[in-house]
Amino acid sequence: MDWTHYRFRSLWHLSAPPATVYGALERVEDYPRWWRQVREVRRTGESGAALRIRSLLPYDLVLTVRETRRDPAAGVLEAVVSGDIEGWARWTLTAHDAGTLARYDQVVDVDKPLLRRFAVPGRPVFRLNHRLMMRSGRRGLAAHLEAV
Repeated sequence: MDWTHYRFRSLWHLSAPPATVYGALERVEDYPRWWRQVREVRRTGESGAALRIRSLLPYDLVLTVRETRRDPAAGVLEAVVSGDIEGWARWTLTAHDAGTLARYDQVVDVDKPLLRRFAVPGRPVFRLNHRLMMRSGRRGLAAHLEAV
C-alpha cells in the first residue's frame, strides 16, 4: 500500500438548486468567503488558481488547481491539482429532492516532505483533518447560499 496516496469522497446535501450551487463552486476565488480552511486564493489565469489551505493541523497546503472540465449542463467541475499534493478533484452536482447533492471526489498523492515523513503514523489524523475540513466547507457553503 502506498501510504501517501489518498482517495476522498464527500457528499453534501444542499437546499439550493444545482445551478446556484454550481455558480458558487465555479468561483474558486470566493471560497475563502465561505470556507474558512481555504485561507487564500489567487487566480493564475482563466482556468487556474493558487490556493493556501489550512485545517486543524498546524501546516498549510500550498497547491495549484487547473481546471480540466467545466460542464454546467452535466453539473461537473474538475481540476488537476499540483504542489504539496498531486492528483485531481471533481465536483458532480445532481438535483436531489428540492435541492442539490454535491459529490466531491479527490484522488491525490502527498508530495509535501513533512507529510510524507509522517505518512504511516499520521494517516488516520490526515483523513480526519480532511473530513473535518469538508464538513466545515459544507456548512459554510450552505450558509453562503442561504444568504444569497
